[in-house]
Amino acid sequence: MNKKVQLQDLGNKDYKETWDYQESLFKEIVDIKIQNRKDNTQHPTPNFMLYVEHPHVYTLGKSGDVSNLLLSEKQLAAKGATFYKINRGGDITYHGPGQIVGYPILDLENFFTDIHKYLRFLEEAIILTLAEYGLHGTRSEGETGVWFDVGTPFARKICAMGVRASRWVTMHGFALNVNADLGYFDNIIPCGIKGKAVTSMHVELGKEINEHEVKAKILKHLEFLFEAEIFTTKI
Repeated sequence: MNKKVQLQDLGNKDYKETWDYQESLFKEIVDIKIQNRKDNTQHPTPNFMLYVEHPHVYTLGKSGDVSNLLLSEKQLAAKGATFYKINRGGDITYHGPGQIVGYPILDLENFFTDIHKYLRFLEEAIILTLAEYGLHGTRSEGETGVWFDVGTPFARKICAMGVRASRWVTMHGFALNVNADLGYFDNIIPCGIKGKAVTSMHVELGKEINEHEVKAKILKHLEFLFEAEIFTTKI
C-alpha cells in the first residue's frame, strides 16, 4: 500500500481545465489497477491532492436539479460565471475566488475501502481546521459538508462536498469558503437545500483569513486522519 500523496497547488485555474486534469490523474491510477489485476502484479498506485481556486463557476452534480440554478445563460455571462454539469455526487454549488477547493484523487485501497468513512474524514479535516480558529463546525444528518448551528434557524454551511469514486479511486472533493464573495450563492439553491444559509470564515471571524495558513492546517489533519505522507510536487 502506498500512503504517499502528491500535493499540487494549481493556483487560479479554469474549472474545465482542472476537471480534465483530474480525469487524467484518475485514469492514470485506474489503468495501473486494471493492469495489476490483468497481470496479477502489484505495481503501487499513486495518490494526488490538488488545491485550486476557480474563477466564478457553478457546478451541478449528476443527481442535481438544474432548476436550482437561478440564472439564465445571459445572466451567467453578465456575472462573469460559467456553468457545468459534472459527474460527482450532490446537487449544485458555487466555486470562486476566496474559496479553498481540494480535490483528493486517491486509491482508497491504499488506505481503506469505505466511501462513507472517506467522506467523514474529509469533513473531520475541515472541522478540526475550523476549531483551530475557534469555530465549531459540525455535520448535519443526511447532508454532506460542514455546518454551523445545525438544528437551529441559524444553520449555515461553510464547506460543501461532492465526490465520485470508481474502482475505489476518488475525484472531486471539498470547497471551503474562506474569503469568498457569498453574494454568488444567492444565484443558486446551494446543494438543493432551501432555506439554509451559506457562510465563510471571513464572515464568521470578521476579518480576512490567510488562505495559505488554512491550506496547511487542512493538510496536517488529512495526514493524521489518513495516516498519509503528503509531499509537494511540481506539475
